[in-house]
Amino acid sequence: MITNTELEYKGNLYPNQIVDYKRDSDKLYFTTENGVILEVTVLQDSVLRFRYATEYVFEPDFSYAISETASKGYNRLEVTENKTEYLLETSVLQLLIDKKTLRTQISDLEGNIINEDELGFHWEENYEYGGNTVKMSKITQTAESFYGMGDKATHSNLKGKRVNNWCTDQYAYGKDQEPLYKAIPFYTGLHKGKSYGIFFDNTFRTYFDFAHERRNITSFWADGGEMNYYFFYGPQMSEVVRSYTNLTGTPEMPPQWALGYHQSKWSYFPESRVKEIADNFRKLKIPCDAIYLDIDYMDGFRCFTWDKTRFPDPKRMIGELNEDGFKTVVMIDPGIKVDKDYWVYQEAMEKDYFCKRGDGPYMQGKVWPGACKFPDYTNPEVRAWWAELYKEFMAEIGVHAVWNDMNEPAVMEVPTKTAPLDTRHNYDGHPCTHRKAHNIYGMQMVRATYEGVKKYVFPKRPFVITRAAFAGTQRYSSTWTGDNVATWEHLWIANVQAQRMCLSGYSFVGSDIGGFAEQPNGELFARWIQLGVFHPFCRVHSSGDHGDQEPWSFDNEVTDIVRKFIELRYQLLPYLYTMFYRYTEYGTPMLQSLFYYDQEDTQTHFRTDEFIFGKQILVCPVQEPNAKGRRMYVPRGKWYNYWTEETIEGGKERWVTADIDKIPLFIKEGAIIPKYPVQQYVGELEIKELILDVYFKIGAENSMVYEDAQDGYDYKKGQFSLRKFKLVGKENELIIQQFKDGSYTTSYKSFKFKLHGLPFTIATIEVDNEEVPLKQIKLNGNNSIEIDKNFTELHITGK
Repeated sequence: MITNTELEYKGNLYPNQIVDYKRDSDKLYFTTENGVILEVTVLQDSVLRFRYATEYVFEPDFSYAISETASKGYNRLEVTENKTEYLLETSVLQLLIDKKTLRTQISDLEGNIINEDELGFHWEENYEYGGNTVKMSKITQTAESFYGMGDKATHSNLKGKRVNNWCTDQYAYGKDQEPLYKAIPFYTGLHKGKSYGIFFDNTFRTYFDFAHERRNITSFWADGGEMNYYFFYGPQMSEVVRSYTNLTGTPEMPPQWALGYHQSKWSYFPESRVKEIADNFRKLKIPCDAIYLDIDYMDGFRCFTWDKTRFPDPKRMIGELNEDGFKTVVMIDPGIKVDKDYWVYQEAMEKDYFCKRGDGPYMQGKVWPGACKFPDYTNPEVRAWWAELYKEFMAEIGVHAVWNDMNEPAVMEVPTKTAPLDTRHNYDGHPCTHRKAHNIYGMQMVRATYEGVKKYVFPKRPFVITRAAFAGTQRYSSTWTGDNVATWEHLWIANVQAQRMCLSGYSFVGSDIGGFAEQPNGELFARWIQLGVFHPFCRVHSSGDHGDQEPWSFDNEVTDIVRKFIELRYQLLPYLYTMFYRYTEYGTPMLQSLFYYDQEDTQTHFRTDEFIFGKQILVCPVQEPNAKGRRMYVPRGKWYNYWTEETIEGGKERWVTADIDKIPLFIKEGAIIPKYPVQQYVGELEIKELILDVYFKIGAENSMVYEDAQDGYDYKKGQFSLRKFKLVGKENELIIQQFKDGSYTTSYKSFKFKLHGLPFTIATIEVDNEEVPLKQIKLNGNNSIEIDKNFTELHITGK
């Protein structure tokens, strides 16, 4: 353990020797002579919380990030003391606290150091604003890698990088540009095959230095507030991410149409243009579930109004679109136009719901409508009022979903691009300035939107989208990665950002497919669609300053490729829906970077392009023009090429052919992939048969498919269907067992098994220990079998 000989160094203050120790159930308190208190809370055997107070005083213990449903409880907690340190031990971890310096060291029970303070906690008085700048420095382990941190547009491995968190409107941002739209101060560290995570729960502007300034030191600090962080231990990264996601929460299941393909632009108007777009999708048979209306549907950019010249009867239009399978999603921004004749403005003024400056006047800024005031969404009364504003839109006009943009909050024509730092906020009864509330402003706006949409689309499920977010926002909303650019570099950025967001607990994510700013050519658009259909949120969105960006906006070849991949997404909807179930239920990321998927393989630690979609599909986008294929790393194990059914052995880099009409796509051996027939929109067809693509393996593999009514809340009362499959393959034999849960009855009565890579010709088939004549089960050649969905065991033998 490092010792500290100086109390003050370069203006920083440090804890000195411990003079008091107390325990209160799961909380341990260590007090130093110079007034620092360290509170250690044991949430689980592998999850610890560290809070530091100076001058003997903690701030009120309040967090927007932590989920009310976060699980707590540990099996063992013992504290012992010796001459130089305190030793805390759970059934998983050891924590040493040095008596002289308050520095900490965390090890596993075998004594392997997982995480260790360098200078540890230190602070500097902030004479400009008051309070402290709080700091923490850790020793960077040999060959340690770092991942996570939300929407950072940089290499997936953060080693050697410095980043910061301050939700910012960054139009046409570039690679490595900082900061961006989201503030998710959570990272995972990986060294010597063991993974841990740190979540710095502080909403002030925060900074993270991953061995950038000093190559052996990792540090993080904040402009104010408390040094308050959570430590999660794996040793598997999957366990770290699940623990963090459990702490900050997961969303409910979305309506299944929210997982379809969505079309957006700034802006589709008037009504005739919206109808033309919808008609083209159906005429060209390109599946689509939602059309978006950007700010130009409003009357003078006033939220919760309609431009009656462009949209004379929105209720009728939305109803007609709905009859043709299109959901309507509308944009709502936080800036409320200063207009004494505008009812939303009037109400907010009468109720004193707008944010104010430090010396009394209302905070005012320019956005699309001109001069605007901004509701204080950190006030519970304001959130309740905002939720009610959605009543007419959702319950009466029939809008299906809402998209919150500009909610960093973005303010035009000021250098900071946002509200003044002296703006005051209620912060749920803990009054503060914008320095503290800025990073959660968008989160609390979309929280209020979510509550309103949920109330007024009931008994359907809500679907909400946000641009700005803090840790925990995933409980309320999907998101996208902001105003990107139609370049090949941004295709790379979108791929990295989506993976990083999933690793940061926020899986319902996508990018503006094709790029928001500037114009893609047909090849870039096709390649971006090929990536975008494998992102949880799948939407094309573009700015209005260039040509069109619909699937048919390029040549016929591109249109056919785009249709092919959107159809593939619709075929994979039951697989995608099952991915979402795993995410909501277990905190499993919907996209998994290769270092997450196989952290023991050090070859994965610096890979950015390849990812696992769900559990068993390997995707690697082509990210440069004129490519006929690419080199990619295939993780360990055996994989089937989706297009050729050739099997390859992973654990090495290889060349994969992928002309413009294909993306490198591989299926893990042993996987059972559920598929629906192609639909033009979710719910268009009654599913008569579930297709199960079976990829033979010698050995065992588990798969599952989750289904419910695709909307509504009956699934929470047991009205779901969860089918778990265990595949066991032998040289001349294939056994598939099914385990069923839930009381939902699916519309189909049979499975169609499509068998891939079967190394033998089928001789006999037994269903639940009874041999079945091959004619009876509609054996089609040697690769497909139809049987009743309620089987328990399918046993195929070869000859």
